[in-house]
Amino acid sequence: MIVIDDIYISDEVVEEQFVCDLNKCKGGCCVDGDAGAPLTNDELKEVIAGFEKVKHLLTEEGRKVIERDGLYQYDQEFGWVTPTISTGMCAYGLVDEKGIVKCSFEQQYYAGELKWKKPISCHLYPIKISKSKNTEQQYVNYEPRDQMCNPGCLNGQKLKVPVYVFLKEAIIRKYGEDFYEVLTQIADQYYVSKDAKK
Repeated sequence: MIVIDDIYISDEVVEEQFVCDLNKCKGGCCVDGDAGAPLTNDELKEVIAGFEKVKHLLTEEGRKVIERDGLYQYDQEFGWVTPTISTGMCAYGLVDEKGIVKCSFEQQYYAGELKWKKPISCHLYPIKISKSKNTEQQYVNYEPRDQMCNPGCLNGQKLKVPVYVFLKEAIIRKYGEDFYEVLTQIADQYYVSKDAKK
């Protein structure tokens, strides 16, 4: 366990290796889940502000679900989440010509239409963050799906890319550059050097 301030990071975040392989998983994390993508309170505003920019990219069912149920929903376990369609796919998802599910917000971000990329919960996956109910503590865990994420795990091992390195942009977005620098120093000192001595 790595502890930086009130943030508790599981060893797997620096010990395990992962590089998403979209051609094999087909963006399954946008489909396979217990609810839609978790949203922070600030992200609710981003969804509202960006909806008109992504509306034309959505599936017909996605638009109908949003019109019926709203831009986001409240889940008893996960809090605010994006709506989902009958297949389980996020209502803000789209399927490209290769059959890969992509985020409509992210597509418009890359197109220069939006400044917000996508929910941080999606950006960080397969890292998941949970919070303590009674304290400010946060728990950062590496939780890939067994079958869906297996290609990404194999790809990471092949390329020798640790989870925290693959998710550098997302981690910095969530916790800042200083946090990531400290995490990298800890990883280098306690894990990379340890492996070199074996």
